[in-house]
Amino acid sequence: MANTEYSVYIVRCADDTYYTGIAADVARRIAEHESSPRGAKYLKGRGPLTLVYSASIGDRASAARIEYRVKQLSRTEKEALIDGATSLQALARDPDPLRSV
Repeated sequence: MANTEYSVYIVRCADDTYYTGIAADVARRIAEHESSPRGAKYLKGRGPLTLVYSASIGDRASAARIEYRVKQLSRTEKEALIDGATSLQALARDPDPLRSV
C-alpha cells in the first residue's frame, strides 16, 4: 500500500454545504458516505451527495496536509477551486507540499 495514490475531494450536500475528505478510491468513499456506517458523521442525513471536486495528490500524508488546508478555506475560496478559477497551489499557504500536484 506504500504506492497508493490519494486524492482530495469535495462533495456538495443536499443542504448546499461542502465536505472535504481524502481517499484512495473517491467513488468508493462517497458510496460509503451515502450508505454505510463507515461514512462521516457530518454527512448523515445530508444526502444526496454530489462530487464537485477531486484532485490526485500522492501519498496519504501529503493528501492529509492539503485536506487540512482546503478545510481552512472560506466558502468563496472553495467555490473558486471547484470552478477552476484557482488552483490548489494558488490557495496553499505554504506551496512546498504541493510541488508534486
